[in-house]
Amino acid sequence: MHGRLQSCVIVLATAAAAAASVASAAVADKEQIHLTKAGQAAARAAVLRKADLGTAPGWTGGAKKPDLSSTPACPSFRPKQSDLVVNGAAETVFKHPGIEFDTEAQVLETPHMVKLDWQRTVVAPQVLPCIRAAAAKSAGTSAHVVSARRTSFPRVATYTNAIRILLDVKSSGSTTPVLVFVDLVLVGRGRTEITLTTTAPLVASPAVRAAEIRLARLLASRVRV
Repeated sequence: MHGRLQSCVIVLATAAAAAASVASAAVADKEQIHLTKAGQAAARAAVLRKADLGTAPGWTGGAKKPDLSSTPACPSFRPKQSDLVVNGAAETVFKHPGIEFDTEAQVLETPHMVKLDWQRTVVAPQVLPCIRAAAAKSAGTSAHVVSARRTSFPRVATYTNAIRILLDVKSSGSTTPVLVFVDLVLVGRGRTEITLTTTAPLVASPAVRAAEIRLARLLASRVRV
């Protein structure tokens, strides 16, 4: 069973990344990148660490270079970004058979920029249709997007929002599709924005939800600026 679920997670990795990029940086014009030593340190402090996942064996992964290319995902949704300045960016990805956590943090130049970005690329009504389209395009023929909707989530910071994408996934070697979810937990505080992306089978949702809440609170508590 674990091998089958793991193959589903691999199939959905690109879909999850596409959806997360839409939620955090679906842009028409590129944000300004002016990385600073302090900004980079603050961003690295606000992403997931392997120790955060407990002592269970089998976790793999670590830091990866965040994608700041900001390629538009939806022609009909191109919010302004050129007046925003990124001072720090960091990302980590951790995988275990059947589940994947991806965290990305960006430190903007001012808290007002975070507020603007939140209004434009998180709570705007165009976000959900764009996420659904991006996920469907990335999944191709391997998965069918069942739904994309906002979900309730405890307020762990000044700004908190959550989106769940549900997909029907075809795994190799099986004729029975598996329901898999991609959760995007979006957090903003001060000058820092954090995206926690979780991909897992729907049957694991209750346990994974508890982990998401714990991790989101932990990440929010590490915000330095």
